[in-house]
Amino acid sequence: MAGQRTLRRAVSDEDKQRRRREILDAAQQVFSEHGYNATTVADVARGAGLSYGVVYWYFESKDDLFAALMSAEEEALRRRIREALVADAGDDVGDLLRVAVRATFEYFEENPASTRLLFRDTSAFGDRFERHLSGIFGRFIGDLEALVVDAQERGYLRPAPARMVAYACASL
Repeated sequence: MAGQRTLRRAVSDEDKQRRRREILDAAQQVFSEHGYNATTVADVARGAGLSYGVVYWYFESKDDLFAALMSAEEEALRRRIREALVADAGDDVGDLLRVAVRATFEYFEENPASTRLLFRDTSAFGDRFERHLSGIFGRFIGDLEALVVDAQERGYLRPAPARMVAYACASL
């Protein structure tokens, strides 16, 4: 197969994690360019420079690969927001919310494949992945809600339904 690399088998846990990451990186690019339905496991393997069978050592199916990719995307975004909040550990809730929103926009600007992946043709992914995307958004809202509750408890925000305030912030 053209473009395929000659690789030694990943034996150590570190090698296996690196190989899994290579597959996920290729999957991110291929899924974001072609969409879920038009992408095959063979396309991802080709993008990673691996044989078709190697992908199946790490993921049971295209659905399993995509679900793992979506989880990795969510974790990367949430990690970016957490890191930004820790770096700017001020007390002003307005600043904290601005930091969280800014970190979100910066993440998407720096990761165009993630943006395409999370926002492109989501209805074409089917119910399972729409639920997964809804879960990502729900956890994002939950993170914002926790900031709002903390700010309310500390007297920085007026009492209001924290979840509604979180949705309002997310919509900004």
